[in-house]
Amino acid sequence: MSALTRSQIESMAAIRLVAFDVDGVLTNGQLLYTAEGETIKAFHVRDGVGLKLLQDMGVEVAVISAKRSAMVAARMRDLGIRRYYPGTRDKRQCLASLAKELGLAAEQCAFVGDDMVDIPAMTWCGVAMAPADAYERVLSIADWVSSVAGGQGVARSVADAILSAKGILEQAYHQATSAHFERDR
Repeated sequence: MSALTRSQIESMAAIRLVAFDVDGVLTNGQLLYTAEGETIKAFHVRDGVGLKLLQDMGVEVAVISAKRSAMVAARMRDLGIRRYYPGTRDKRQCLASLAKELGLAAEQCAFVGDDMVDIPAMTWCGVAMAPADAYERVLSIADWVSSVAGGQGVARSVADAILSAKGILEQAYHQATSAHFERDR
């Protein structure tokens, strides 16, 4: 993980909710179709650990996707992600409503996106984050860019950055080595 600037540390330390896009962030953005027309997506196992670490350390996690996918829904269940919003056309509105429900200000929220549809949510929140291979316009507005491409551990790098800024990364990793970390969620 590259060193965070003082400004990034201050803004990331305040994060209490981080929301992720799916395609191009939690996956590599490729859509593979079976002969029956089913879409297949691949998820990186390290992202699962990152999402669990965030939740276990008190940071709310949401996944907001424009598409509906039984495969993504199954992955969210496996990870214990309760705040999964499939088929969302207005990600900014979804994120703002969730923040209001949780009693959070925009500055306490982060959004991780990779393409044009994500920009309204990214510009609304306190910290806009993106994978290394995000669309150029997204990269230009991101406050922090992961060193990895979509589907290659972006959520893990986001978790490391946020938990590091909060000064609890080592505590989180100590917890991750315990036998109960991989328990059913």
